[in-house]
Amino acid sequence: MIADMHVLSKKERYEIHERTLKVLANTGVRVETARGRSILGDAGAKVDEGTHIVKFPQSLVEEALRLAPKRFTLGGRRPGWHLSMNDGECVLLADGGALLVLDSDTGKRRPASYEDWYKSTRLIDAMDEFGAYWWMARENDATLKIGDFVDYWWDVFTNTSKHVQDMTENPAQSRWLMEILQVVFGGRETVRHLRPISILLCPLSPLTIEGTYTDAYLETLGWDIPVAAMPMPLMGATSPGSLIATVVLGNCEVLAMLCLVQAAAPGTPFIYAPALALVEPQSWLYTGGAVEHALLGAAATEMARFYDLPVEASIGGSNQPSPGIQEVFERTLNWTLPILAWPDILVGPGLLSGSTVLSFDQLMIDVEIFRRCSRLHQGIESAPDKWLDPLIAEVGPGGHYMSHRSTREALRTGEWYISSYGNQILEEHPGAFSKPDFLAEIRAKIDSVLSQHQPLPLGEDIDKELERIEQRARESSESPQTEN
Repeated sequence: MIADMHVLSKKERYEIHERTLKVLANTGVRVETARGRSILGDAGAKVDEGTHIVKFPQSLVEEALRLAPKRFTLGGRRPGWHLSMNDGECVLLADGGALLVLDSDTGKRRPASYEDWYKSTRLIDAMDEFGAYWWMARENDATLKIGDFVDYWWDVFTNTSKHVQDMTENPAQSRWLMEILQVVFGGRETVRHLRPISILLCPLSPLTIEGTYTDAYLETLGWDIPVAAMPMPLMGATSPGSLIATVVLGNCEVLAMLCLVQAAAPGTPFIYAPALALVEPQSWLYTGGAVEHALLGAAATEMARFYDLPVEASIGGSNQPSPGIQEVFERTLNWTLPILAWPDILVGPGLLSGSTVLSFDQLMIDVEIFRRCSRLHQGIESAPDKWLDPLIAEVGPGGHYMSHRSTREALRTGEWYISSYGNQILEEHPGAFSKPDFLAEIRAKIDSVLSQHQPLPLGEDIDKELERIEQRARESSESPQTEN
């Protein structure tokens, strides 16, 4: 039996929905995009152009929920590879956005480099637990030109063949990205069918749909590019000091974005993805280590299932500066409940210090935590061949099962989770042997993965065409932050 648990009762899920409808209809959401307000107004929302407040009638929310696909796949360049959303799978999406890296050799933090981005991207591409790419770390360069933007996407599709989740910052960037997608995947219809990329949109808490990134997404209409709506209400700061109220606020922000997306392009694939979090009351900052993140991640997953929508859950992290005892127990506790709730995509591996510092050691540790928690989700199987009543009777009192065939079969079929890390044998046992330090094992595994894995090449013709696009972009001499 699959291990099934809930942090919200059926009544509480229904009440969250009802309270959400009241907030959206009576309080509304500030929508800082004129194009978005126009789309919502045409769909039946009440728009105040003076305040930019949009109020959503219940009928608009219900229609958006009806239009959103409940099942779809996310594809990539790799032949035969795809993610089935809302179909019982759960994969990792690396936490993203770090500008610092914890250097494994020195133990000190340093600015992220291109090599760090390259290394993390290839690790994500190589390990099966990761279903999608999101940039983990990259150089902080405020002088980037549009040619650098094109070069970034060329690098992305060169170094991973999995699904890509990312964003563009304005409509001009979106137009360049659409051109790149046509070259890499062979045209708009292929992109629409394959869905190799999804766009991350982050409504601002409380109750605001910001303009720039939303307009950038709206520029892609007609391509059927999936949207993951990820507001980040922070309990005690940008959401009320209550777990259940934070769930309500995040739900309001996700459903407001759902209404806009479905009004703009009915039937667009949509992922319910709020990153519900809370401040640490001693510093009043986001740290990610609080145990309540486990409750919020599970609650978000349960609300998505209430709507029968695909879900991307975020699970907090740790404020610790390096892998250690406190970091490990925080991560493990924060991950267990959300994984038992079983989202489609789980966001979180690899970052420390409140999701600001990339640690390659931590990335591998988090994958191991995910594997173990996934085993918990599998639960206890009660198939007819698992009860073994005749064997219990055969062995009887005082016997043992160590040499029996059923025990050997159980080892091969998943009754035990067998880790490749750490020493599983007591030192006093005659079969004990010396193994490297746990972190040394982790680092050796990283080196092994990187030395053996080669990303799927784009092909010479595609590389040449992308080179021409990059050259044309560099000749434009525009900053990607300022293009309209």
